[in-house]
This record gives sequence, structure tokens and C-alpha cells, in this order.
Amino acid sequence: MPLFEMSGQNLVPIEQTNFSVEKELQNLIERNLGSVFNCRFVASEFSTGTLHAGRIDSLALSEDNNPVIIEYKKVESSELINQSLYYLHWIQDHKGDFEIAVQRVLGNGIEVDWSDTRVICIAPNYKKYDLHAVQVMGANIELWKYRLFKNGSLYLEEVLQATKIPAIVQNIGKNPIMVEAGKKAAQIRATATYTFDEHLEEKPNNIQALMHTIREFIVGIDPAIEEVPKKFYVAYKISQNIVCMEPQSRNIKLFLKLSPADVKSPPKSYRDVTKIGHYGTGDSEFTIGTEDEFEKVKPYIELTYNKVGG
Repeated sequence: MPLFEMSGQNLVPIEQTNFSVEKELQNLIERNLGSVFNCRFVASEFSTGTLHAGRIDSLALSEDNNPVIIEYKKVESSELINQSLYYLHWIQDHKGDFEIAVQRVLGNGIEVDWSDTRVICIAPNYKKYDLHAVQVMGANIELWKYRLFKNGSLYLEEVLQATKIPAIVQNIGKNPIMVEAGKKAAQIRATATYTFDEHLEEKPNNIQALMHTIREFIVGIDPAIEEVPKKFYVAYKISQNIVCMEPQSRNIKLFLKLSPADVKSPPKSYRDVTKIGHYGTGDSEFTIGTEDEFEKVKPYIELTYNKVGG
């Protein structure tokens, strides 16, 4: 996608460039993990041991305490997909190694949530065969495309969201290691996920209807917004969570990734939960029980979406 600089009434195209070496891209993302993906840095060039003889470019922990693997390439390469799938398989079999790394960097009080291991691939382009392969694997792999411009701007775009539906993997390829890793990834996705419908269970009809209304509004803001059901809430995210919906028996709590300082003239349902423990991510809490109350929260959801950078 071209990027233009406004000069009066004229649009001047900005020339694209690239990083001199792949490590420059990696260092930039690692230094800005919080801003870009709302993750906490765990390790760089993490060794997978003598037998595997690999190194994971970046390890991180998401805002939901899920493991995050990030792999980079400064040129188009199918090797990136294969490496990522293999590392996804490896980390599920070496949970202890990751948890030790997390505790060493972030402290002993962190409890890793293994229900949703996230893999992020960052490259300038992907072949159509790679896009198709990731879709049929059923693995939780996100494909992000980047563009570097000579004015110092970096553009990131998610070109393929992680699939939530396990798929048949027999035809991934002839490499038995990749086939086995694909099967493992599909099993992980099949057995470690939650659904929106599970959060509807045993809720009164009015709360169920309100949940659907909230869902339709949020995903309608941008087709790129992804719904990620968790054990205690449903997250809506792009590169990071925008809103977390926690349904209860009498009302619904919405946690927005919005600084309390940005919440101007809040409704009575608002509460600053910066220093209050809660399940969903976000420091601004809105408790609603009716569609009229939700109408008052909509502008804050749109503001959060714009702040996150949607």
C-alpha cells in the first residue's frame, strides 16, 4: 500500500526501503512489543536445545498471559511458516522451559495461560501457497506484513488472522516433521479453546440478547477485529485487546483498553480499575444491563479502537 505525505494540496508518494539486516526489524519490534502487540518481552534468540538445534527469534507473554512466539524475515520466504509451526509444536512440549524464562524476567507471580499460544510471523510478503497452507493447518499463526518507508514510518498489517477452526492436515507436505507438527497444532486448537456460546450458557435471556448486541457492534467497527473467547471473558482485538466482555448473571462488564484520563464525562456505570484486580484486560470498566446503557458506552469503544490504532 502506498504512503503519501501531504504537502499543501498535493500528495507526494514516500519511497519504500527495507532494513539492512533482519535483526534491525527484530530489535525494533522487541523494543516496542507493548505498543505494537501489547506483549511483555521474555527472551530473544531463545535456544530450543541441542536436539532441536533451533532459536526462536522472540518470546513474549501476551496481555492475557498467553505464550507468544514471533518470527521475522526481511524477504519473502516459506521457511518462516515452517519454522513457526515447528516452534509452536516445540513450545507445547517444553512448557517448563518457557515458564522458567517468564519467571526469570517477569517474576514468580506470573501464571502462564496455555489455552491460546500465539504465533506471529512478520515479513514483507507471503506467497499465496503459504497463506493457503496456514489456513488448512488449523494452527494459531498470524501473518503480518510490514512496509518500511524512507521517512522513518513503519506500516504493519495483519494479512491472515489466526484460525480458530482445526482443519485436516494430512496434505501439508511430505515432510513428516511438518505433518506431525501440523497435527499437533490442530489438536491444541481443538482442545484448548473456548466459545462465545459457552459464555451464553445459563445467562438470562436479556443478558444473552445484550451480549449479541455488543458483539455485533464491536465486530462491525472493523472486519479485522477478531473475537477471542477466554475462560472468563470474550476479548475483541486487532494487534491487542480493544474490549473484553465479561458476562454475569445480572449485567455485563466491559473492560476497555482506554486510559482513565481519556474517559471524559463518563456515565454512572464507569469505574477506574487501574489498581483493582479483574479478569478482562483494560483499565476502564463499564457495567451495563440494558441496551440504553450500552448506547452510552459505544463512543468510548470507538475511541478505544482509534487509540489502539485500528
